[in-house]
Amino acid sequence: MSGETLDAIGIREILAALPHRYPFLLVDRVRDIRSDLHGIGVKNVTANEPHFLGHFPNNPVMPGVLVLEGMAQTAGVLCVRSMEGQRKPQIVYFMTIDKAKFRKPVVPGDVLEYHMNRIARRRNMWWYRGEAKVDGQIVAEADLGAMIVGA
Repeated sequence: MSGETLDAIGIREILAALPHRYPFLLVDRVRDIRSDLHGIGVKNVTANEPHFLGHFPNNPVMPGVLVLEGMAQTAGVLCVRSMEGQRKPQIVYFMTIDKAKFRKPVVPGDVLEYHMNRIARRRNMWWYRGEAKVDGQIVAEADLGAMIVGA
């Protein structure tokens, strides 16, 4: 798949790639995939998500750590898909979070995009630069590292 660009993958392909399930699956679709080099995860933020019950009552804000997790899940999908034809990985582990910044709150009704670009890869480890955007504006950013185990 080196350099190949796909239109998008949906929830079925995401569920096949990641072990996460509701309520902790934080990406609905991945588009603009270019192997493990680049992809954009999409999350439709809805008011009925469980974290909004306590974060915060009458002023729902998506926890920043969940925005970072959505970035990591998007990167995980890119990593797993780039290994097609090999044994299915058992799990993707989050290794590092660096340079995390939160710029604007994410609220119900937002369409959150996780723009992930690979920085480096060594064997079963990947590092990505991520920008989370709503309506084209950066709401969060971070450098993330992940490792695939059992490949």
